[in-house]
Amino acid sequence: MSIDWITVIAQIANFLVLVWLLKRFLYRPILDGIDAREAEITRRMAEAGEAEKKAQTAEAEYRQQQKQLLADQNAVAEQALQASENQRDSLLADARAKLEQEQKDWQKHLERERQKFTAQLQRAGEETLLELTRKALRDLADESLEEAIVRRVSARLRPIASELSEAAGDSKEAVATSRDTLPEAAQALMQADIKSLLPGISLRFETDSQQSPGLVLRVGGAQVAWTVDSYTEEFDALLSERMAAGASGRMQPGDS
Repeated sequence: MSIDWITVIAQIANFLVLVWLLKRFLYRPILDGIDAREAEITRRMAEAGEAEKKAQTAEAEYRQQQKQLLADQNAVAEQALQASENQRDSLLADARAKLEQEQKDWQKHLERERQKFTAQLQRAGEETLLELTRKALRDLADESLEEAIVRRVSARLRPIASELSEAAGDSKEAVATSRDTLPEAAQALMQADIKSLLPGISLRFETDSQQSPGLVLRVGGAQVAWTVDSYTEEFDALLSERMAAGASGRMQPGDS
């Protein structure tokens, strides 16, 4: 069997032309389409990766913002709580200070009222004591209180008459001071005692409304006095003690 080389060569040429035609018009568009598809897929995958990164970044930012917001809320709540506690403490302190001040003011008011009442009671007691003393002297000794005071002062003058005479020095006048004008009988009695005990010294009578009831005799730089201060002071002390103790003021047996 002989080979027809012309036919073989023609078939080979036809095959090569067919391959070229297939590659030129069939395979190339398919390959280009595949390449384009792969490029599109790659691009989309890159975009998806970028989008995923952005999403992750956004999620991280959101979580950070949420965390910061929660921290801010806690801080605001803590600040509000602290502010409310500070305000409460301030209000309590102000109320406590106001209450303490009101208590102090009330105590001062009570003390002023107590002192005022005590002073009024003391004055009333002193006047009552003087009136009772005057009445007792008139009823028992037929003598006024002023005359009794003059006798008391005169009795104190006798032991110190020489000292008073020396204290008078060049002064020739003695001054007798009382709160109220002495009765004429008391003045006459005092004049007689001064004339007897301190010859050559005249006696002048004065009144001083601020002086305690009694008599004060001044001779030169010396002074002899008898007033009811000692008695009223004792009365005041006893009255204050009774009021401070909350007692009724009635003397108990054995009190002095």
